[in-house]
Amino acid sequence: MLDLVILSLHFFLCFLISVVIWRRPQDVDLHSSSTGTVEMEPDGLTLIGKEDDIKRSGRVTGKVDGREVVVFYHKGKFHALDSRCYHEGGPLCLGEIEDIDGQACIVCPWHKFKITLETGEGLYEGINPLEPSPTPKWQSKGVKQRIHKITIHKGNVYVSPPDLSVSFDSDYFADKYKNSGDLAMEKQSNSQAAE
Repeated sequence: MLDLVILSLHFFLCFLISVVIWRRPQDVDLHSSSTGTVEMEPDGLTLIGKEDDIKRSGRVTGKVDGREVVVFYHKGKFHALDSRCYHEGGPLCLGEIEDIDGQACIVCPWHKFKITLETGEGLYEGINPLEPSPTPKWQSKGVKQRIHKITIHKGNVYVSPPDLSVSFDSDYFADKYKNSGDLAMEKQSNSQAAE
């Protein structure tokens, strides 16, 4: 009889856990946005924020399918990319935007890696030692950072879910920090405290 009671309690607890998982809120974080609401469009787009709010702030972070994404508004254009740097997961949402060789780039605050906002290419300054007077020139490492498609509809900015059939270096850190977006802030706070 005791076995039957324990088994019944076990099934009841499993049922409660499944209800809690099923009823949990959508995996969208709008802590930097002033919209205060989470909205999922029927075609799978995730609301990131109001167009005017993002234009005013210049950047906002949100979660799309669990991965942290940063949306920048720079020189009249919106850009969305994984918010973790492909190099070591630095928080690109805290980086500065610089114009490098005619391209808008986010500079990772941890190790100063430069990533184009338009394509997600990693840039580095290199020289050709075979030239008589080698001068540094900006070179591409290829696309390292996943960029995301943005849709603007009725004053709202939406981001499409990523196409995971193609992989990028930033996927590793997007996955690593998927459910713990504050780790980058903690790492930065700890490194500043050590200084």
